[in-house]
Amino acid sequence: MNLLKDKIISEGIVLSDTVLKVDSFLNHQMDPQLMKAMGEEFAHRFAEDKITKVLTIESSGIAPALMAALTLNVPLVFARKQKSLTLREDLIVERVHSFTKQVTNDVTVSRKYLSPNDTVLIIDDFLAVGEAAQGLARITEQVGAKVAGIGIVIEKSFQTGRQTLIEAGYRVESLARIASLHDGSVQFIEE
Repeated sequence: MNLLKDKIISEGIVLSDTVLKVDSFLNHQMDPQLMKAMGEEFAHRFAEDKITKVLTIESSGIAPALMAALTLNVPLVFARKQKSLTLREDLIVERVHSFTKQVTNDVTVSRKYLSPNDTVLIIDDFLAVGEAAQGLARITEQVGAKVAGIGIVIEKSFQTGRQTLIEAGYRVESLARIASLHDGSVQFIEE
């Protein structure tokens, strides 16, 4: 997706060989037109899959996931990282480690919002080692729902996440695939 790649080149900041900072348009401040375009692209890529729900994890995945859900005309469900006084019963809980934040969270989704009849599109902002996507897939499968695929905004292809997800049998669609962040420069995989 050229619009996203252009934004990464113009505003992304390479912090190390493994970390790309995109808080000016995705993780802190958001570019609404970019979010809309990404949501439309995810919806296009999964248009034939009869998606009934979009699932993401709070917080950076919410905007692109919401735009995809809007375009697909289906509800968005997001897994919560923080415990809630109002979300306490009949929860599905999975432990998920964030490579970027170096923190492990118990993420929760209410069984009320996913059913065995659902076909779920999982969307996440980054793919590094695949922990978040795998956790969301396990949540989906615990209720007997089908994972149609996993949509990733920015994939760090030099890490193991894509291969792990493909080997587990999941379809992975990434809007930008980064081959390298070596020497402070973003290099994309051209498809």
